[in-house]
Amino acid sequence: MTLIPWKKLAESIVFRNPWWTYKRDAFELPSGKPGEYHYVHTNGSSMVIPVLGDGTMLMVNQYRYLMGKESIEFPCGSVKDGSNHDETARHELSEETGYSAKRLSKVGEFNPFNGVTNEMCHVYMARDLEYVGGTPDETEEFEIVHMTPAEIDERIRTGVIWDGMTIAAWAIARITNNFQSPPTR
Repeated sequence: MTLIPWKKLAESIVFRNPWWTYKRDAFELPSGKPGEYHYVHTNGSSMVIPVLGDGTMLMVNQYRYLMGKESIEFPCGSVKDGSNHDETARHELSEETGYSAKRLSKVGEFNPFNGVTNEMCHVYMARDLEYVGGTPDETEEFEIVHMTPAEIDERIRTGVIWDGMTIAAWAIARITNNFQSPPTR
């Protein structure tokens, strides 16, 4: 069965800031009934899974204002106007961890909240890392955390890692890079 798409009639900008644009579309359902759809438009984002030579991953612990608590995540950032996903991945890796990668490969992509945003997050594996020093934004403070694949799995299972984008990126990395899961208990 092929689903019938909705027909977009008009698009308007409700609010814009440096990170995203809040939009409102007028649409028509296949039945002819009109409606409004409100959503967040972005240029996308890039999330990087940095792998050190010993197989451990670099993650960042940072304070997340909306949740009022710290969050362990993979480096990630929004694609700025005039940039692209690859450039953003390299920039965020350096900014948040202080490392650059000789090998950066895209392993997948996902939408973090498809009923609310049209954002596509591209997931990258970064290897052959070299420390170059980082320069976080004024609103960012990072603690670098080293974890094995088994430690990441355990922290997701216990809710210590709760960031949805990190969990989605890790799921993609697990299946595309053949990281071994620990035995089930």
